Order: sequence, then structure tokens, then C-alpha cells
Amino acid sequence: MVTINNLQFSYGSHEVFSNLNLTFDEGKIYGLLGMNGAGKSTLLYLMSGLLFAKQGSVDFNGHNMSRRSPSALADLFIVPEEFDLPAMTFERYIKLNAPFYPNFSQETLERCLHGFDMSMDMNLERLSMGQKKKAFVCFALACNTGLLLMDEPTNGLDIPSKSQFRKVVAECMTDNRTIIISTHQVRDVENLIDNITIVGNRQLLFDMPVAQICDHLTFADCKLGQQPEDAIYTQPSAMGCAVVCKRTADDNETPLDIELLFNAVLANTESVKQAFAVK
Repeated sequence: MVTINNLQFSYGSHEVFSNLNLTFDEGKIYGLLGMNGAGKSTLLYLMSGLLFAKQGSVDFNGHNMSRRSPSALADLFIVPEEFDLPAMTFERYIKLNAPFYPNFSQETLERCLHGFDMSMDMNLERLSMGQKKKAFVCFALACNTGLLLMDEPTNGLDIPSKSQFRKVVAECMTDNRTIIISTHQVRDVENLIDNITIVGNRQLLFDMPVAQICDHLTFADCKLGQQPEDAIYTQPSAMGCAVVCKRTADDNETPLDIELLFNAVLANTESVKQAFAVK
């Protein structure tokens, strides 16, 4: 679906990526994680053809995105972290923008709106920020593009809306679609994503399916002083400390803690990778 080869990108003298190689496959929802300034939003803009690599390439279904092919642009949609919607009715907005997306579905739009307890009868300029985001996400999903990029999509949503967001996105996922969600609010998407991708230090730090992570790592809370000696990573928690350990044949599978995994990768990248090494 998306192939990134030897990507190099800079803002002036500030290098964001250096020889980045990465692939995003069909039928998966990716969680794109990284610290502030790691280049998450930049990577989404490069994939959507809004920014251009200094070296290397970003290909989407065989299209080099630096060429901004109309057929490629018609099959991708990006929801930026911040955006403005025009002063018009939602129906008017749809009438003007839906023709750019040949797979747009009115049925999908209405289903998504229902999932957010919203209706077609609304004026965009009168909506709160959270309502605008929900309306825009509904339109993005209804475009039925093969590639959907979302940058911090749960920012501005209240707690019930975040739950609705997970349900709406999951219901719109198909085997021939790729969704990439860049976020700091990892708990908002914890039960939604299929693959964790972490960028930092101008490179790819970690990229692994959730099922494989749970096969190789365990996440647990321990009392202070009782953490395993072979713990890959330890951090303070309400119980005393939270730990990441390599899973053994005798260990039960534990739920994935994305926040704990993220901190472990940043603190001890090589040790985390070694837990997945095949001997």
C-alpha cells in the first residue's frame, strides 16, 4: 500500500528523517507514535503529497507521491490535527467536495453520523471544535479512500465521543484499506490499532503488529522492590512500578500497554528489539 524508501527530509538545517524505510500494508490500522518533533505529522504530509522528500521516495499503490497523481490523490484523505471548515451547511460541503472522491458513500456518511449522534442538518460555522472534528472524520471515512491519514483525531473530543470514534472507525475498516493514526493520546486508540510504529532520532525505532508484541512481551504492575531482575523497562506506577518483560513459555499473555511500550522503546530500544530476536 505505502512504501517509504531511503527517505530524507529536512526543514532547512533541521533534519527530520535520514534514510527512513517503512511499509504500511492493506487491511491494518497503524498507530504512529513519537515524541514532539519526531516527525509524525511530517510523515503524514509526505505520504499525502503535501511535502516532498529531499531524497528517497514515498510510493502509494505504485504512485510516487511527489508527482501528486490525480488518481492517487482521489484515493487518499488526510485529517490534519488543526483545520478550518467553511461557513456553509454540511450538505453544501458534501456536495462540493464528495465528487473528488469516486468511492464516496452517502450511506457510509449517514452511518458514521449516526455513530456520533449527529445529523446532516447542521451549519459548520456553528459547531464546536469537537463537533467539527467529528463531522470531518465522518466525511473522511465516507470517502472510502484506500489510504486514510489522521493526525491527533481524538484531540478536542469528550470521553463519550472518543468511544464513539473507536467504534465508527472500526466499523469502516476493510481488508483493502489502510488507516494511519498519529497520536499522543495512545489510550484513545489502544483497542483499535493493529500495528505500533514508533519514529524518533530521524529514524524508525519500532514497527510491530500488536499480536506479535503480545506474543513476545508482558506488561505488569509490581510492588516496589519486587520487579523482575530481567525486566526490560521499569517505571513508577500507582501499584509501585510498571514493568515490561520478555515473555517466556510459562507466562500468560497480558494486555498491551501502549504507553508503557512507547516509554520502553524510547528508553531502551535495543533491549526491546532483542526480545523479538529469533534464536
